[in-house]
Amino acid sequence: MEQPRSGTVPAQPPGGLAGEESKRRGLRRMKLVALSFLLGATVVFLLMSWAQSAGWGPWTGYVRAAAEAGMVGALADWFAVTALFRHPLGIKIPHTAIIPNKKDALGSSLGDFVGANFLSESVVREKLRRIEIAHRAGEWLAKPENAERATAELSNVVRGAVKILRDEDVQAVLEQAVVRRVVEREWGPPLGKLLEQVLTDGAHYRLVDLMCDRAYEWVRTNHATVLRVVSDRAPSWSPKFVDEMLADRVYGEVLAFAWAVKTDVNHPMRLALDKFLGEFAQDLQKDADTMARAEQVKQQLIEHPEVQRVIGSAWTTAKDMLLTAAEDPSSELRTRVREGLLTLGTRLQSDPALAGKVDGWVEGAAAYVVTHYSQEITTIISDTVERWDAEETSRKIELQVGRDLQFIRINGTVVGALAGVAIYTIAQLLF
Repeated sequence: MEQPRSGTVPAQPPGGLAGEESKRRGLRRMKLVALSFLLGATVVFLLMSWAQSAGWGPWTGYVRAAAEAGMVGALADWFAVTALFRHPLGIKIPHTAIIPNKKDALGSSLGDFVGANFLSESVVREKLRRIEIAHRAGEWLAKPENAERATAELSNVVRGAVKILRDEDVQAVLEQAVVRRVVEREWGPPLGKLLEQVLTDGAHYRLVDLMCDRAYEWVRTNHATVLRVVSDRAPSWSPKFVDEMLADRVYGEVLAFAWAVKTDVNHPMRLALDKFLGEFAQDLQKDADTMARAEQVKQQLIEHPEVQRVIGSAWTTAKDMLLTAAEDPSSELRTRVREGLLTLGTRLQSDPALAGKVDGWVEGAAAYVVTHYSQEITTIISDTVERWDAEETSRKIELQVGRDLQFIRINGTVVGALAGVAIYTIAQLLF
């Protein structure tokens, strides 16, 4: 436990110095009022003592008894109130100046009291169960203005968190945790399994259809290109009309072939492609040469300057996008978050099962905290009190409650006077 540090004082109360000065003035006024009751009783006692000796009558005895008992009550209660905060008249009477001398013990007792009565699992669960957090949160979130406010606060949290993070630190984490891990793993087997699954599910057929459609469209719209290629490949001695006839013949065959592949799902070309892809998927998982070539391609891809630039700027790009979306109230991100909160609020009110789950999560989390960390929480109270200066703490506490304690002195004077006159009256009646 941290040792007390002399000179440490409690924090300023709400209202600051102005509020403290106001309380100090109020305390002084109440002390004067309580003192005036004592002085009044003393004056009455002295006058009645003189009047009684002067023979004013039996009634003076009653008043004198009341004033005498009031003096005793006022002095006794003055002693009791003063003994809480300091030694009365500076005399170090045992069991006085209780707060300065017992400050640490009081802090420890206060911590134990809070832990036993407020931080027990049963108390916390019962309190949370009564307030129905999920239902109340649902009512609050279901209002559009509250959902907008929550979205704005979440945006502020995101902006603050993103701005606090240093770009170089995040980039280093990305490279260490993501890029390096991806690079270190072999790409062949997982790619082979993925391709095998795609082939099994038939998901590649749409891509093959698209490729066949585009190939046919290209052949159909590039007649001149095919003619030029055939003519360029023909011998120099071949007549031009022969080249054109041959080119037209080749173009027709290519166009017919492209059409057949496009329209016939069982075309040998398609079947050959399926067979090739299946064998390639197996080779990526089992053939050492194919896997080695996949690793070479991976290394070439990673080392490509453009890829390195993308990796180096990944966090900066993501950060800019996130900040822009968080700052713009009309962005897609904030719109979706706001709509999600509104939906959640409605469901928390209309779906008892969901509300029960949320309440259970909250209760469980709170119970876990108080079960495992109640000692640490209550230690904050005792440690904080221990660090306070004893005399200053006493003055601070007196400033907060001393004004009300002066009523004890006033009541002591009044009750003592009433008790004194009652006792005197009974004595007169009996004797």
